[in-house]
Amino acid sequence: MYHLYSICSIIPDVLHESVKTRFIEGSALFMSFIALTLIIGLAFCLERIIYLNLSQINAKKFLYRIEDFLKQHDIEGAKSVARDTRGPVASITYQALMRIDEDVNEIDRAITSCGSVQAGLLEKNLSWISLFIAVAPSLGFLGTVLGMIQSFDNIQQAGDMNPVVIAGGMKFALITTVAGLIVAIVLQFFYNYLLNKIEEIVGEMEDSSISLLDIVIQKKRSRR
Repeated sequence: MYHLYSICSIIPDVLHESVKTRFIEGSALFMSFIALTLIIGLAFCLERIIYLNLSQINAKKFLYRIEDFLKQHDIEGAKSVARDTRGPVASITYQALMRIDEDVNEIDRAITSCGSVQAGLLEKNLSWISLFIAVAPSLGFLGTVLGMIQSFDNIQQAGDMNPVVIAGGMKFALITTVAGLIVAIVLQFFYNYLLNKIEEIVGEMEDSSISLLDIVIQKKRSRR
């Protein structure tokens, strides 16, 4: 057990030293740009993950509460619940309740318009993440080209095709390429997760909008 603990404690140190060594070998300045791409991209991903998680509520339970208030003819109470609840479903519901005395078609249009706005808010900053996904491997490939140029410069200066002369530039080229691809893969994973999360929330919004419209129609019929 002691040996297993020792191995586990050594692995992070070895990994850290390996990453630091490769970072320096790939040119600290150039690798800093790739690392910055990862940091900023992850910051946008984290912001979206927090926002999307806060946007999700128990829509069915929420609509049951709204329906109960409307059955009691307490429209202001229903508005208060919708206003004080976070997320796109609550925002759509509030817009519908604000127009509950209008024609059903007007309410439907308000729900659709608000839904489009909320969907846009859910997708905010995704374009930046996709930009960094594209930029990271591009920086890596740029490093490849620069490394090749460096190798040819070394050959020209040495006047020899000695592998030692070529090795430095080739190592720089390969390290930057690998780093750029790793950053792109990591960000792509988060990007796909965010897309799935948004699809889930949008689907929930659409289902809730249909249920909400049914509740409003029943409310109008009960008034007659």
